Amino acid sequence: MKPDGAARGHVDGGWWPRSRDLAAELPSLVSALGVWLGQVARVSYHLDRWGLVARKVLVEGRVVRAEGFRSTDRHTIMVIGSDSRRVSLLVVPPGVPGGVARAVLRSAAGSDSTASVADILASNGVHPDRDSNPHVAVPGPRAAGPSAAEPEEERWEAEGGRALPA
Repeated sequence: MKPDGAARGHVDGGWWPRSRDLAAELPSLVSALGVWLGQVARVSYHLDRWGLVARKVLVEGRVVRAEGFRSTDRHTIMVIGSDSRRVSLLVVPPGVPGGVARAVLRSAAGSDSTASVADILASNGVHPDRDSNPHVAVPGPRAAGPSAAEPEEERWEAEGGRALPA
């Protein structure tokens, strides 16, 4: 979570759930946010990012309403306390490696962070919309030789600047 007095941005902090089962993840989230929100009353989320969720979930002996929308940012979750205070959290996809996830969380919770959710994820190498499985962009090995389909400039760059016969 951002510290008190931090710059207002797109999110108030971040969350790295272990799975896409929101009902299973809610108890730890509700417990952690008690300091900021008191009793949690509602959670809103993007419908396509989470599995099926009951509209009412029992957490710590209390009912928490789960409200799914397609109009919310796919990479955030809104948690609302019983006194209507709310926090918006960037959700780090569960499959992201630990070191990268921690970097995303630090970026989201930075006191001067006003970046968009997409910018926070991308600046830390996380590209969850490229396919159904979020992944981290890590450069792979280049092919041994240039392909005929590569533009001349790509071959130039791949070979360290010396032109190859076509």
